[in-house]
Amino acid sequence: MIETASWLRRILALFVDWFASTLVVIGLLGPAGWSEEPYAGFYTLGVFALESAVLTAFVGGSFGKLATRLRVVRADGDPRPIDLLRALARSAMVCVVIPPLVFRPDGRGLHDMAVGSATVTLEEYRARTGR
Repeated sequence: MIETASWLRRILALFVDWFASTLVVIGLLGPAGWSEEPYAGFYTLGVFALESAVLTAFVGGSFGKLATRLRVVRADGDPRPIDLLRALARSAMVCVVIPPLVFRPDGRGLHDMAVGSATVTLEEYRARTGR
């Protein structure tokens, strides 16, 4: 059985990701553009979804997960990160909000169960992969 990361660390990672995504949008639109743009929140959501999916597929976790020492792993024990399509699906489900709130006793939310992944601590990741 996979020992998943605590909810506190996952929520902290989410805040780090959201803050970083907001800074990217502010950097692109400028502070005045960001505060006046009615769709700035959707731009931030798009940056978050893309950043989360691409980094999860290529390095095993979003910016926030890496910063808080978490990793997204395959539930079947394969040491490779999940592929880009699964990472995109997982990220889209996180953006919908409900899937992460519905979870099993082992801590895996619907978004993880749907793509065969789990969020674990860096220590658990190293124990599973030997890296």
